[in-house]
Amino acid sequence: MAIIEARGLVRTYRSGTVRALDGLDLSVPEGTVKGLLGPNGAGKTTTVKVLNTLIRPDAGTATIDGIDVLARPQDVRRIIGASGQYAAVDENLTGLENLEMVGRLYRLGRKQARARAAELIEAFDLVEAGRRPVKGFSGGMRRRIDLACAIVINPRILFLDEPTTGLDPRSRLALWGIITDLVAGGTTVLLTTQYLEEADRLADHISVIDHGRVIAEGTADELKAQVGGHRLVVTVVAESDTAIARQVLTRVGHGPVHEGSSPRELEVPIDGGPQALQTVLSELSAARVELHDAGIRRPTLDDVFLTLTGRPAEDTETDTTEENR
Repeated sequence: MAIIEARGLVRTYRSGTVRALDGLDLSVPEGTVKGLLGPNGAGKTTTVKVLNTLIRPDAGTATIDGIDVLARPQDVRRIIGASGQYAAVDENLTGLENLEMVGRLYRLGRKQARARAAELIEAFDLVEAGRRPVKGFSGGMRRRIDLACAIVINPRILFLDEPTTGLDPRSRLALWGIITDLVAGGTTVLLTTQYLEEADRLADHISVIDHGRVIAEGTADELKAQVGGHRLVVTVVAESDTAIARQVLTRVGHGPVHEGSSPRELEVPIDGGPQALQTVLSELSAARVELHDAGIRRPTLDDVFLTLTGRPAEDTETDTTEENR
């Protein structure tokens, strides 16, 4: 059963000239992780802000656990937690003091708030830092204390808006582990992210958003299947040979040739994997193009993102629209 439902959400900014949401529909089953993928400015953050009662839509309906978000926002706030793109903590307070303060704001008694703060400090591996001011915390520690603040009341639904932005790989992995444990305990999570590996790792179901609408939905495997086929990837030794390699891949492939992780790496969708690879290797050898590497791989969420939105996730520009204000 869906615990989060949205139908026909519309939200405009700048006197109606910017349409952040354009009839968005969304459904999140209880006890799952729903991943929202999309370029900056696609409507992800606006969707979260509507659902956690921070802003009102111009049109449409939304319910959280059957509660009308527009008619009963206070009731919604009692059962949700939220962590935004930037850690919303008081830098002058210690980790324990931040958690205790949040508990008191939720009307927990002083003793209960203090006990919950101590419990979370230990659970989030912040015992040694718990009595230090947050202004001395690393980025990963700040994100952990912010997430801990979001679950002080053990919310049934947790909204995470790009929770690992800016974190190093080790801190990101640690936060993924915490989120996985929360879901195992029964929490429903709505996660927005631009890290496609994050969605692949955490999300049970993914909705791809662009221009304020959901343009595709499914599990990670289902979305990859929509893209279809395999990808042939070659890496040339000399960057001056990329033009020749691109010509060969264009002839053999069944779609546009894209640059990979470096200018010397090229990839293209193909049919008949082994035969296509053999043809490419033969033609490049005849053209005296030396290769560092060549191979075939399955589609990834990056391929899905590129196919659906027309741009790679890592190349999206920082959003300057009013969506994130």
